[in-house]
Amino acid sequence: MSVSDETTTVTGGIILTDAAAAKVKALLDQEGRDDLALRVAVQPGGCSGLRYQLFFDERSLDGDVVKYFDDVKVVTDRMSDPYLDGAVIEFEDTIKKQGFTIDNPNATGSCACGDSFS
Repeated sequence: MSVSDETTTVTGGIILTDAAAAKVKALLDQEGRDDLALRVAVQPGGCSGLRYQLFFDERSLDGDVVKYFDDVKVVTDRMSDPYLDGAVIEFEDTIKKQGFTIDNPNATGSCACGDSFS
C-alpha cells in the first residue's frame, strides 16, 4: 500500500458509539498527538479466518475511507471497508469486561474466544 493524501469520506460504514469515541479521544489526549487516527482493519488470521485490528495510525493510505465522530477520525483501508459496513464499535467498562467490542452484521460466524470472525 502506498501512502497518499487521497481519501474518501463516507456516510455508511463503521459506527463508533459515543462511549467508544470518548475512550479513543481520551487515549489520543494521553498520547498528546493530534495527527493520529483510529485505524480499523480486517486481516487474515484467527480461528475463523479473519481478525480485527484497531490501532492508532498517522498514515493516510491510498484509498482510505474516513469517518469522523466528533473529534475522532476513524480510518479503514479500502479492502477492509466492505467487511466493516454497519459494524458498531463499542467500549465497555464494567467489572466483567473492559475494552472495545465490535458488533459486525457482516460476520457469519466467530470463534469461541471472539477474536476472529468469518
